Amino acid sequence: MSTWTPDATAPCSTWFLRGVRTAFSLPGLILISSFIGFAALAKDAGVTVTQAAFMTGTVWALPSMVVLVGAIASGAVLPAAMLAVTLSAIRLMPMVIALVPEMRAGKTRQWVLYLLAHFVAVTSWVLAMERLKRVPPDMRTTYYAGLGGTLVMTNIIVVTVVYAVADALPSAVSAALLMLTPMYFLTSLWGSARERAGHVAMVLGLVLGPVFHMVLPQLDLLVAGLIGGTAAYGWHLWRRKARAA
Repeated sequence: MSTWTPDATAPCSTWFLRGVRTAFSLPGLILISSFIGFAALAKDAGVTVTQAAFMTGTVWALPSMVVLVGAIASGAVLPAAMLAVTLSAIRLMPMVIALVPEMRAGKTRQWVLYLLAHFVAVTSWVLAMERLKRVPPDMRTTYYAGLGGTLVMTNIIVVTVVYAVADALPSAVSAALLMLTPMYFLTSLWGSARERAGHVAMVLGLVLGPVFHMVLPQLDLLVAGLIGGTAAYGWHLWRRKARAA
């Protein structure tokens, strides 16, 4: 049965504005707080305000931006920085694969989906996956354009403004703000996990991450994710076979 809202005949502008309003929900506000911390981090690393704003609009995903700023601060060469950002951004591919079918309708043009895929990051993805089921199929791209576009533009403005006053922001406060988003979504993903394997993967990631950071600091997240995710999936298969036996 459909879960659309009763006013399915509302015009495009109404659904776009609803997407804009969703961007300022609690997850969106937490993301904005994290970008305050990023602006201070970028300034400390010697990134200019123009570069920081451009990075926000083009790279967009906050972890990838932190990786890029870290690469700049460490003096890494361009190919190494590109590889690091690419590896960080690969995690978004399954999100795009899951979200695009939810937005696609009979008359949706491919270039619209390609454009909206740029807005996919953890915050916009979680909000969209929760709420698109209440949006008529023909209005889902319009709704997500309002949601994703507002998040990107708002945080470009936030980074630009905060950059100017970042010197007055204590480093401890900047670090705390930067950590708000991963902490929020760790708890959110734990609560929304449909399979126990998701919990196992998160626990393994929390345990293995620090271990591999000491052993393989340049590949810690990648190796911890591969091992933890594979182990959790194997545990899921074993448990399913045990139930069927």
